[in-house]
Amino acid sequence: MHVIVIGIGRLKQGPERELAERYRERFDDISRKLGFRGLQIHEIPESRARDAAARIAEEALAITALIPDKSSIIALDERGETIDSATFARHLGRWRDESVPNAVFLIGGADGLSPELRRKAKFSVAFGKATWPHQMVRVMLLEQIYRAATILSGHPYHRA
Repeated sequence: MHVIVIGIGRLKQGPERELAERYRERFDDISRKLGFRGLQIHEIPESRARDAAARIAEEALAITALIPDKSSIIALDERGETIDSATFARHLGRWRDESVPNAVFLIGGADGLSPELRRKAKFSVAFGKATWPHQMVRVMLLEQIYRAATILSGHPYHRA
């Protein structure tokens, strides 16, 4: 199974990009033995449209163009379910075991994801009730993807 992260906004050079890259590399190191076929990250520029509805629609088109057929879509959304790391790992492991070709995680822009993309999502996850910048959400998501792989492998990284 491929793991794909599609996010609005670009991580500039600096600590967020370095941390995101560290978790991506760590996942790559452990994931092949677990039946994962890599982690792809797609960055989409934020829409410059004047109103929120137009921005959301424009970003939704760009996101949709990058979602492969036969994908399980997971929306990162403030209205999503707050889950612990073990549950996150079980979801990822189950999709892998069910031979889902792609698990695609979506991170919206400042105005969020379109209602259509949220409806298409098989699952919706929130990292608490706080509002987070997209850069932080991407780092937290990549850390949780790596943590899920360590949980699935029995690695001691996850000690809770």
